[in-house]
Amino acid sequence: MKSVFLCLAVAVLPCAGGSRQASVAPIALYTQFQEAPSAAVREALESELNAIMEPAGLRFDWRSIGADNSAAATELVVVNFLGRCDVDRLQPLEVMPGALGWTHVSDGVVLPFSDIDCTAVRGFLQRDLLARPPAFREEIYGRALGRVLAHELYHVLAGTSAHGACGVAKSGFTVVDLMTRGFTFETAALRVLLESKAHQLLERAASGDAP
Repeated sequence: MKSVFLCLAVAVLPCAGGSRQASVAPIALYTQFQEAPSAAVREALESELNAIMEPAGLRFDWRSIGADNSAAATELVVVNFLGRCDVDRLQPLEVMPGALGWTHVSDGVVLPFSDIDCTAVRGFLQRDLLARPPAFREEIYGRALGRVLAHELYHVLAGTSAHGACGVAKSGFTVVDLMTRGFTFETAALRVLLESKAHQLLERAASGDAP
């Protein structure tokens, strides 16, 4: 088994966004946090993921691993959030942590299992987070986690280990990518999601058609 890694990059490329509304069934997103985030971080994380995926018509049913998850799901993804998912005791240090998240691959098949390294994201952003007012740090950090998660879900739902040229699907993020508003999928990446087998399955489930 290997993994598709989201690494760090310094290049910033211009992107053009696009959108198409589609009626699809929700995706069951099973999550597990090594250390529970604050309500503010989690709210920002979920809100940002929803905003990024909305142009592709994708919705999520958030479920905790280990809770009562008897409800059926047309499509599911399991996500582990590793390390510290908070903004307490930040240090004014520049950290280049390497991979921020990864999705597992076996024999060339992308599996519905992803990991997000909260500690790595925190270390990557901490110097810049300290420059922001304390009242906004949790929101900015949670938004960054949502963008890393959206990237990994792109691999899972599109069934590809390939990356986009820019936007959320590109191979590496900068601090600016993770902290500023309005970071989205490029048009080509949105098209990949809309034409994916996962999206077609969700559309059929929403319309009541058998898979």
